Amino acid sequence: MIRIDDLALFVRTAALGSFSNAAREVDLLPGQVAAAIKRLERELDVRLFARSTRSLRLTVEGEQYLPNAQTVLDTLKEGREKLRRESAELRGVLQVAAPSDLGRNMLLPWLSGFRREHPGLSMRLFLSDQVADMFRDPVDVAIRYGLLEDAHYIALPLASWNRRVLVASPDYLQKHGRPQTPDDLLRHDCLLYTLGGRSYDKWRVGARVISVSGPLFCDDADVARRWAVSGEGITYKSWLDVSEDIKAGRLEILLPDYPGEPVPLNLVCPHRKQFSPAIQQLHSLLKGKFAELEQELPGLI
Repeated sequence: MIRIDDLALFVRTAALGSFSNAAREVDLLPGQVAAAIKRLERELDVRLFARSTRSLRLTVEGEQYLPNAQTVLDTLKEGREKLRRESAELRGVLQVAAPSDLGRNMLLPWLSGFRREHPGLSMRLFLSDQVADMFRDPVDVAIRYGLLEDAHYIALPLASWNRRVLVASPDYLQKHGRPQTPDDLLRHDCLLYTLGGRSYDKWRVGARVISVSGPLFCDDADVARRWAVSGEGITYKSWLDVSEDIKAGRLEILLPDYPGEPVPLNLVCPHRKQFSPAIQQLHSLLKGKFAELEQELPGLI
């Protein structure tokens, strides 16, 4: 049976012109290379090299066989590389839960691009402002705001610098004026939404907690943002949720001297053992994306 290593030594010896040079390249003794060539010649029942004390050259049979040997080695190399690529490809199903607003307006294009880069991977995206129970719901990983309080979960930071901001549209501010202090919020239409299963109507602004009210409430925080853009009132949202609206001039930050409460964003998994290659690569992608956004903070917050 022909050994692949013997084929490789034959090809390199032909290219380098001596047993010594071929041996040096692969860290063998010249005698070991010569023995490999003899084994190959016995298997083929031909002489591949014409040897003398001063030279080594291919025989006619050696010249005829050399392209075949090279083809075999190239085919094996290609097969190894294909296996390596395929083993590195992400496969299976990745089930991701994310907040409604962030998922629709920021994560969606990133996740779509991630899926296109890994065609063997299927993705299921669950968008809701209700916190998924990752031990009960069909979710592999969740993207969550806030500090992690459950010790059964592992959190990988994505945007630890994120916080809430008060925002309203230029149209609303022109009609109703701009609040100058946290107490002024009591005289404005505040847009409410569900957070943690209940109406989020206690807004921490600076060192104060203001109990606000307003004519509009929705269990989807994305709707509160849309109401704010359309001039319906003031809302208190994660900077990540409203950053594009702020950059586009659709919303303006209010009371910048009263910092909003921190809302770090994390990628959450039930257990470190469940950090599959897909989750690891997704975390790497998202961490890079949010790091780019962080560079915009000085001009926007």
